[in-house]
Amino acid sequence: MAHPKHKHSKTRRDKRRTHYKATAPTTAVCSNCGSSVQYHRVCPECGFYRGRLAIEKKTTA
Repeated sequence: MAHPKHKHSKTRRDKRRTHYKATAPTTAVCSNCGSSVQYHRVCPECGFYRGRLAIEKKTTA
């Protein structure tokens, strides 16, 4: 097992971590209602996926 002889500086540590970054999810436009939807997901607004009804959405009346 390797043991460090000297402490690595914060700058050196942070330089190594510059490649770890979060990416925003890719979104598309729902073909049924026009709202933005993540790819390969059911539309949260209307419940459609690939032109077919996948989930029955409850209407508030």
